[in-house]
Amino acid sequence: MAFRLAPTAASEGFRLEAHEAVGSTNALALAHARAGDPGKLWVVSRKQESGRGRRGRVWATPEGNLAATLLVVTGGELRLAATLGFVAGLALADALDAVVPQGRIAIGLDGGSQGKNRFELKWPNDVLASGAKLAGILLESAILEGGRFAVAVGIGVNVVAYPEDLPYPATSLRTLGASCDAETLFLALSDAWSENARLWSEGRGLSAIRQRWLARAAGLGSQVAVRIDGSVVRGTFETIDEDCRFVIRDDEGTVVTIAAGDVHFGAVASAAV
Repeated sequence: MAFRLAPTAASEGFRLEAHEAVGSTNALALAHARAGDPGKLWVVSRKQESGRGRRGRVWATPEGNLAATLLVVTGGELRLAATLGFVAGLALADALDAVVPQGRIAIGLDGGSQGKNRFELKWPNDVLASGAKLAGILLESAILEGGRFAVAVGIGVNVVAYPEDLPYPATSLRTLGASCDAETLFLALSDAWSENARLWSEGRGLSAIRQRWLARAAGLGSQVAVRIDGSVVRGTFETIDEDCRFVIRDDEGTVVTIAAGDVHFGAVASAAV
């Protein structure tokens, strides 16, 4: 099966560029933006050879996994564009619900889940299944002429394989017993993105996105440890605020709002130093 857009996405003017292998779908999308592409372009591949995660970490995408980037070109506020990562997480979780048969995935996050969702969202940019990382989301931006900027919304999903040398649990759809392939998942993703982007509405619907995200949040109400620039803050994950920042109540009862950091739950949180 070849990559293709959902009819809803095609009718809304989204376009598709599919590859067997690329260096980085994010880098390719931003190169297109600098060359004048107007955006609403999906760049997808079954293999990515130089993908990146947050903080420059390597994100491997071997043959059969999904690497997908949506290029967004806008003149709006960069602060609001940064919340597209939450739109992406919701769209991917919705797509996974659509294509993975019920009963194939059981949630079991260590100390952080009540099992209400098969696929959960871990702040700021991961999708979890059975307590392990199934997918990662990376936003990268570039300033363009005329006061506009481009945002590459990168989504990497472990469809058939996952890296085994990580400091946290990871998994793949194949490991979890699902037979979905990258092409089928992307078809559902392109449809789910359109629905969630309409809700986001250039940031005007961020409150609704926040509520939807919280309904899928991993670890809400549980003990967490957040690593920030070499230090660790511990407490209870209470919510995300109106700007989608992570909010915890630390062990002394003080509310702490965090814009960026690495979050750990349960036993991993207890061991984090």
